[in-house]
Amino acid sequence: MGNESFEFYPADPQPGPSWQRSGWPLAGGSSEDDLTQALDPMNLKAAIKASTAKAGAALDEGALEAAASDTIRAVMLIRTYRVRGHLAADLDPLGIAKQDIPADLDPAYHGFTAADLDRRIFLGGYIGLEWGTVREIVETLRRNYCGKVGLEYMHIADVEERRFLQDRMEGADKHIHFSPEGKKAILTAVIRGEQYEKFLGKKYVGTKRFGLDGGESMIPALEAVIKYGGQRGVKEIVYGMAHRGRLNVLANVMAKPYKVIFHEFSGGTANPEDVGGSGDVKYHLGTSTDREFDGIKVHMSLMPNPSHLETVDPIVLGKVRAYQNFHDDIGKGKHKQVLPVLIHGDAAFAGQGIVWECFGFSGVKGYNTGGCIHFIINNQIGFTTSPKFSRGSPYPSDVAKGVMAPIIHVNGDDPEAVTFACKLAIDYRQTFGRDVVVDMWCYRRFGHNEGDEPGFTQPLMYQQIRQHPAVSDLYAERLVQEGVIDAGFAGTIVQGFTDHLEQEFTGSKSYKANEADWFGGRWSGFNKPVDPETARRNVPTGIDNKLFESLGRTLTTVPADLTIHKTLERVLEAKRDMFRNGTGFDWATGEALAYGSLLSEGYAVRLSGQDSGRGTFSQRHAVWVDQTSENKYVPLSTVPHGQFEVHDSPLSEYGVLGFEYGYASADPKTLVLWEAQFGDFANGAQIIIDQYIASSESKWLRANGLVMLLPHGYEGQGPEHSSARLERYLQLCAQDNMQVCNITTPSNYFHALRRQMHRPFRKPLIIMTPKSLLRHPLAKSELEDFIGESHFRRIMADRTPPADEKIKRLVLCSGKVGYDLMEARDSEGLEDTTVLRIEQIYPFPGEPLGLRISRMKNLEDVVWCQEEPRNNGAWSFVEPFIEDVLKDAGCKVTRPRYAGRTASASPATGLATRHASEQGALVADALGLSVRKEIRRQKKA
Repeated sequence: MGNESFEFYPADPQPGPSWQRSGWPLAGGSSEDDLTQALDPMNLKAAIKASTAKAGAALDEGALEAAASDTIRAVMLIRTYRVRGHLAADLDPLGIAKQDIPADLDPAYHGFTAADLDRRIFLGGYIGLEWGTVREIVETLRRNYCGKVGLEYMHIADVEERRFLQDRMEGADKHIHFSPEGKKAILTAVIRGEQYEKFLGKKYVGTKRFGLDGGESMIPALEAVIKYGGQRGVKEIVYGMAHRGRLNVLANVMAKPYKVIFHEFSGGTANPEDVGGSGDVKYHLGTSTDREFDGIKVHMSLMPNPSHLETVDPIVLGKVRAYQNFHDDIGKGKHKQVLPVLIHGDAAFAGQGIVWECFGFSGVKGYNTGGCIHFIINNQIGFTTSPKFSRGSPYPSDVAKGVMAPIIHVNGDDPEAVTFACKLAIDYRQTFGRDVVVDMWCYRRFGHNEGDEPGFTQPLMYQQIRQHPAVSDLYAERLVQEGVIDAGFAGTIVQGFTDHLEQEFTGSKSYKANEADWFGGRWSGFNKPVDPETARRNVPTGIDNKLFESLGRTLTTVPADLTIHKTLERVLEAKRDMFRNGTGFDWATGEALAYGSLLSEGYAVRLSGQDSGRGTFSQRHAVWVDQTSENKYVPLSTVPHGQFEVHDSPLSEYGVLGFEYGYASADPKTLVLWEAQFGDFANGAQIIIDQYIASSESKWLRANGLVMLLPHGYEGQGPEHSSARLERYLQLCAQDNMQVCNITTPSNYFHALRRQMHRPFRKPLIIMTPKSLLRHPLAKSELEDFIGESHFRRIMADRTPPADEKIKRLVLCSGKVGYDLMEARDSEGLEDTTVLRIEQIYPFPGEPLGLRISRMKNLEDVVWCQEEPRNNGAWSFVEPFIEDVLKDAGCKVTRPRYAGRTASASPATGLATRHASEQGALVADALGLSVRKEIRRQKKA
């Protein structure tokens, strides 16, 4: 049921006498410049003379002056309705949010008295009229702008966009019209929405469902988006929405079988092993399906969503961007085939900063999706908070004005008006490729959820709601009065649909959930690891000499017509030396080799972050800028077979990380990387990390291969530029959900990135990337580290290790401190101490570590050394793993000891001298040296 094909909206009517055909210059008055020209007395008088002459009349100079004055005042009245008419629109179904009609909408404000109301005034094409009385003007404008739909659009800068909206809203002939079959289909959709909620309420008493009750007009409106989107070229729609109405959308828009939802309500998927994950509550789940209207099929997917209401917004946009890339639907005049639709609550739309971060992507290269349809379910309340206490603006949608999106306010008790609003929204989006907002004013028939008592905090509102008739009752009565249906039509629909739900409910009892199909479409050929150890193991990721040399030429050859910066020329000359000599490869070169080799194999690479083109530390130089023209050259974009993108992102962590996660969720064949300026800046995106990156595979059976690059290392730069908060990522690690690495050599970084794409599964990869190690003389790699059968090393061996039988002290560490330890050990001539760097902290490399320790027969001391304070870093996470390894290896040392900074509320000191003192002390402690002597050595170094 629910797939009826119907005509929601008539063919676009032809505008009446308009600015294009009028002798009066730019009579549409669509911009301030146009208005000034249109009201020029000479132009205006000439237009009035010409119009009266056609009618065989003439005006003397006094009458002409009076007529021109009338026209100017009438035009200002019209413009006032365009700007402020929405403030007088009939939007609130409950009639609670009444406000005074703005004084400037009264003709008297513009100098018209009661005696002037029926005097004919020259309009020259405004509102589709050549001449009209004040009474006709006001009646037309109130019908256009102050009915069940209120349009805000005069904040839009583009003249053509405003004219487009005016042509569809404005004029005596403009009204919402649907065919009788369309009206019946709208009523049927509303009834489905209402009866579905009632059925759930009866069958699952007291169960939370966050029902749509009171906002059911959204159901036919979203079907209109599918129908008319398909007609306008949309092949795929990606939805994101929070809780309210989600189950209704799943069933009645996405066509998820009712019996499956009933099965979930009954606890049929309580055993997560049935589907392969931990599961989640029903009103967080997503689905995908196809719907067909008039022979046009549209694929749709609804993203799963946690209780952080607007977090799904950037993820939908990122996924849409990836799909548009698949369809070759990116670029000027494109973005037509894949449509993002975001459904919001009013309080969240106004209150959550991520909404603005997503609007900020609009039109930005690398992030633009060609406009999103935002649909606000405006309950006029947020949990228990009334709008006047939750925002200072008239509407929740006011934030959208920042990107000049049109805002269509509409009364949710009028399903035709809501459906019209969505039709207008899809027309606008497909025409101009820009965001548009539909703000549906409705109400929440029950509380925040069905077990909540809203009367505690909004008693007057809920007295009104309890007396308020259902949307279907109001609309059915209207259609009876119009003669579209008879009195029994609605009852027949209700009975037929209820019978269908009962059949589905019975069928749900015998329904068996299939194991979830994670890997369809673009994910075909991928799988989840057969056993936990698979996720821990490596694959060969070396490349051959020929490719290595080819990439070297790509990375060091400057086009003849490009004038590069003199410092960059020195950087490139140093790279040429690396490739000539096969030695001294630095971090940035190892990274570029990883990207280039993957591109040559047909993978795509997408890297974004706030300064990713050049690199925060001026190390990457993925983009070369001509010093005379500022034209950009991207060497890796010339590698055949693949697609390389590097984007300097908007100044956003939350939104951009969510966007890249969404992109990676759609495309496992693109290496998607997000880079923080400094690692601790990622804490602004913690919700994405917690709710998606760490847990989406377990909750929603959604694999993802996103890479996070987080600069990390203690070098005296203060508390905000030292720690990427390694401990937070490790605390989230379990069940092989993701990988956390702290890598210390360019070649190991190269292999980690290549391994990410070469394994037949995808897991998020968190990398603590370096700062000082970017140019450290010891943090270099050789040619043989990149080629042949080489691979990622989970444990990095000592640079100058003593013989196994001589080792009495084993220092385990991760990251930059390993070089400090080895330099100090060598400086002191300690021949019984070895340093091992744990490059992959999770999944913890217990097996290879145990094999190494088992060869150290005379081991007396095992130390974990870290730069971070004791309550930060990896210590708390790795200690039990190391204990298990020591036990399994039969070592007489049973527990590691800690060497590092003491516990601290701040992640690092901001004083350089104190930093040096702390660093010297922890290195000395790890090696058993004199603290004072080590500090002197470090200062000297």
